[in-house]
Amino acid sequence: MKEIEVIIDTEEMAEFFYNELTKRGYIPSELELDTIADIAFDYLLEKCIIDEDLEDIE
Repeated sequence: MKEIEVIIDTEEMAEFFYNELTKRGYIPSELELDTIADIAFDYLLEKCIIDEDLEDIE
């Protein structure tokens, strides 16, 4: 299987979740969105869909 580089931006994920939740009638707070994005990121890590590269974090 070919390996590809994927960059996951939790701020972008939070914006996506905000847009999708508001379409469904939910108005989450910024803290709730950050929490949801962090949980989604952790899920991707746990399922080995992504691998956290700590060298690129500033």
